[in-house]
Amino acid sequence: MEQTTTPERHAIVPREKLDFGLDGDIPRFWFGGDPFKTRFFDALSTLFPEGEKYFITCVRDYRDRITDPALLQEVRDFTRQEGQHGMVHTQFNNRLQQQGINVPYLLERQNAVMFGFFRRFFSRGYTLAQTAASEHMTAIMAHSFFARREVLEHTDPRIRAMYAWHAIEEIEHKAVAFDVMQKVAKVGYFTRIMAMLHVSFGLPLHTFVILSYMLKVDGFGFFRRTGMWLRGLWWLYKPGGLYAPVLGHYFAYYKPGFHPWKQGQMRTYDTWVDTFDRTRDPVAAGNALHAAGA
Repeated sequence: MEQTTTPERHAIVPREKLDFGLDGDIPRFWFGGDPFKTRFFDALSTLFPEGEKYFITCVRDYRDRITDPALLQEVRDFTRQEGQHGMVHTQFNNRLQQQGINVPYLLERQNAVMFGFFRRFFSRGYTLAQTAASEHMTAIMAHSFFARREVLEHTDPRIRAMYAWHAIEEIEHKAVAFDVMQKVAKVGYFTRIMAMLHVSFGLPLHTFVILSYMLKVDGFGFFRRTGMWLRGLWWLYKPGGLYAPVLGHYFAYYKPGFHPWKQGQMRTYDTWVDTFDRTRDPVAAGNALHAAGA
């Protein structure tokens, strides 16, 4: 987990109409030719458009009850950022559909789970707690993916740049849903923790189900897929793997006095922002962020 000595909030800056070159000649297996690693990130991407709509909806449930002008502006900026994330990942997901992935079906099933089930049978406070937990998980992923240069070393720079931009903005607005949950909805500790446990199991489960489907579409037989899964799960969960270094960040959420900004900052955040502000090129900013990793 990355920290600074003086954690402070970042400004939430919606960045719109960015061009990552996603219509270019991106390889099918853009993560160093590795199908599992590629499809892991591709599966995450299919979750974002409907997921961002869900997060926006759950936060907006309490918009009319927010009396703090600063928090209300943060909600507006959060909404704009999440909307852009959904649009860009939709553009990326169109590539997946051209590869034979039935993206509309995946989105339909996700919508049925979140809007047809969660929003129907759970309280508004609980679905907001799910959103806050999901925002913590995405902030963790932002730290994990870009803290160490070797994690995304062999990836296509255009897709890496898309995830870099997404990561930066997740860091910027990581406390918005949490603050609405605590200050406005007055969600208690038990509900907050139950929602985090729900997300902790549900997010990887949905990702793995979609990943498994994608590998089948790619034409890999059972035994090849089994080998991919064994190597892939080791990559994800081994000591020093993708997630182990940020476990402390994850478990901090369970502390009664937790707040997202108590976790410090992304060490290389300013590198991305400075490069983007100077060049207005998200791919250049993504390359700079990657190069600044430890």
